[in-house]
Amino acid sequence: MLTLETGIYMRVEQLPSGAPTPLPLQSGFNTETAYRALGMFNPSETSDAYFIFANDRDEIWFICNRHLRCLGVLPGSTALRLPLHSTARLIREHAQSGSAGTV
Repeated sequence: MLTLETGIYMRVEQLPSGAPTPLPLQSGFNTETAYRALGMFNPSETSDAYFIFANDRDEIWFICNRHLRCLGVLPGSTALRLPLHSTARLIREHAQSGSAGTV
């Protein structure tokens, strides 16, 4: 069984090798945005996990975990994307307060 924490936000850090595809920075994502993970898929032929995100054009993409870095959890948040600079602050505030607010 696979469980995905609700409200996980990640940032894109595309690998310089250009693999695995799709490449997020060429697929409508950017490095200044925090993206909410909508789901995760683990194909049987690989050990990689593919997270499901809505890109900046509201297209749904499966992006390999190797291109991603976890920022933290914002329980109750429904925003698909947040500015990267404010996401870190919101996550810190949430961790300090210990409450689950919405963003």
